[in-house]
Amino acid sequence: MLAGSHPILDCAEAAEFEREYFAGDEEREWSAMRAAGRAVARGITDDLKIGSKRESGQSRVLVLVGKGHNGGDAMLAAAELLELNPAWIVELGFVFGQNRLRPLALAAWRELQEFAGADRVRATRVSAVTGSYEVIIDGVFGFQFRPPLPELAKAWIDVANRAEAKLRVAVDLPSGWDESGAFSADATYATGIFKRPLWDLPNAGRLRYLDLGFWGDGAKGKSRVLTKRVLNPLSELRPFRSDKRSHGHLAIVGGSRRYPGAVAMSVAAALQSGVGLVTAFVPESLAGAFAARWPEAMWVGCPETPDGNIAMESSLLLQTARERATAWLIGPGLGREAETMAWVADVVGECRVPMVLDADALQPELVRRGSAPRILTPHQGEFDRIMSQGRAGAWPEDGVTVLKGPVTRIWTEGTTYYSVFGGPVLARGGSGDLLAGLIGGRLATNPNCLATAAAQGVVWHGMAADALARSGGEVAVRTTALLDELCGVLRHD
Repeated sequence: MLAGSHPILDCAEAAEFEREYFAGDEEREWSAMRAAGRAVARGITDDLKIGSKRESGQSRVLVLVGKGHNGGDAMLAAAELLELNPAWIVELGFVFGQNRLRPLALAAWRELQEFAGADRVRATRVSAVTGSYEVIIDGVFGFQFRPPLPELAKAWIDVANRAEAKLRVAVDLPSGWDESGAFSADATYATGIFKRPLWDLPNAGRLRYLDLGFWGDGAKGKSRVLTKRVLNPLSELRPFRSDKRSHGHLAIVGGSRRYPGAVAMSVAAALQSGVGLVTAFVPESLAGAFAARWPEAMWVGCPETPDGNIAMESSLLLQTARERATAWLIGPGLGREAETMAWVADVVGECRVPMVLDADALQPELVRRGSAPRILTPHQGEFDRIMSQGRAGAWPEDGVTVLKGPVTRIWTEGTTYYSVFGGPVLARGGSGDLLAGLIGGRLATNPNCLATAAAQGVVWHGMAADALARSGGEVAVRTTALLDELCGVLRHD
């Protein structure tokens, strides 16, 4: 199991965990509720930065409150938002009435009242929900919901779904899950435990995991969610007496006249991955311009085919890299010309150190070739293509697979790791090339742990994408702008 990953539980397992973890200690439950409220408020603050510019003046927050802990979490989050935003006011919809609040939810309501006062916090009726809101928070039901939705809840949720809001968020799970009339969230914040149903809910929106400190690294589970703690080793001081050879040597093979940018982006990302040395093998017509733009890498110009792909005669140029590289990245922008594919098959087959196969190197005849350990980085289309074109068992079960998507999955040794970092800002050409460079660099630095390299690359890439979306939005940004966020991810909590 990777350090910095936490188990994903189904609802029955989550209920059992909480019974054992809290053991009826209300003080401990209250502490967790306060932590959840703070974390939800931070998540809302971050997500509001993605999108349109906030207008000045008073803004309203609508909170739907159920009977129990979800309602308490939502109200404590509202208190945090009021502290951060002095002009905001909060309207509370007590779905089942204030007299049905359980003790800790009632304590949260009282704390919210004491903090903000009647001029900034008020209960409202379902018929009074009108106009626009900065945020709508769903705190009605959590993982212990059992269908069907009560009519009272349906009425409130229907009003909340129809109201104008910059952001709709659900605490833990959207109320009603995916039942008819369920809450439709732009984002769902899984508090403390990531529950398995979230993967399948079309109304959950963006998935966020809020680590409340429930887990140690020894917690078992074959289905796990990655946290930012995966990157902790990258923030530690390097050994004082290290040099460039101490931090690995990544050899990259890729590029073609038709797709020159892909390998350039992979190299650019690798140069920021922490690896000590990068050597890139590209068509000779590209090497000079790339060397002028990224002089930190060693660029080797390879003979080309008439169509501008790497030719078979390039084999001798790789000899030195075979002796010195601690990892290889093969595929970005490579093209699929037959001669190039035959040459790459030889490179893969002769490789003796770990490798990343990406993009055009993800072919049925390559993914199982040779015996070197490997990380495969397909998107869903590439994965499906290999499975449909290859013989049974064409996809290797050993090694590591990084299946890229809205939620990226890492498969290794019978365990699946999920990353919920990143988002639609990554839905643009080149983001996968940057990811390949980061993973390749991390692998060259630590070639003995493929899963760690994959997880660090995926989380770092996703967190940088989140930071980019907050600073520049999701529309008018360039893919390579993500590189400017990599330093900040490591230097800020």
